[in-house]
Amino acid sequence: MFTGIVEELGTVEALERQSDAVRLTVRAATVLEDAGLGDSIAVNGCCLTVTDRTDSTWTADVMAETLAKTGLGALAPGDRVNLERAVTAGTRLGGHLVQGHVDAVGHVVRRDKGDHWDVVTISLPPGLAPYVVDKGSITVDGVSLTVVEAGSLIPETLQRTTLGFREPGDPVNLEVDVIGKYVARQLDAQLDTRLAHLARTEGSRS
Repeated sequence: MFTGIVEELGTVEALERQSDAVRLTVRAATVLEDAGLGDSIAVNGCCLTVTDRTDSTWTADVMAETLAKTGLGALAPGDRVNLERAVTAGTRLGGHLVQGHVDAVGHVVRRDKGDHWDVVTISLPPGLAPYVVDKGSITVDGVSLTVVEAGSLIPETLQRTTLGFREPGDPVNLEVDVIGKYVARQLDAQLDTRLAHLARTEGSRS
């Protein structure tokens, strides 16, 4: 579990492409302070497991399913990536509850630069629309953001994350609020139960 508060910008050191996976090595500093084998680190909002590490790099195996559903497959050596370690019980929840399970890939549609902030418009796949509400939370490339009609990014976000240099056409990983998904699932289950009950009632009357 993560919070969507990026700890540092790492750099892709290497990508070893295999038949059905990619071995991704990232150069970092902060997230390596206490990272061990088997620990979880989010890369652009995607939860990956540390399989190897040195004093300045760490490596994860990215499976075909993850490559198909995220933008990690488009990375290249030298690319900057948002990094966050998994939360601990004593961590401040500065963003929102983030699973690191990417729901879909969106794209930067437009970027309007301002004196103090940038307004970034990102496409949202239709299937995610029901889970996105005004003033709710969404994760974009691992960054916890509040949903507004026009997405304004403050200087701190622009400086500390990849959203500071994403341009129109660039892919971004999206994860909607898990609480919204649970609520929607429960409502769907209740609706299915009611419809089944109505069908049985109508059947008994015929």
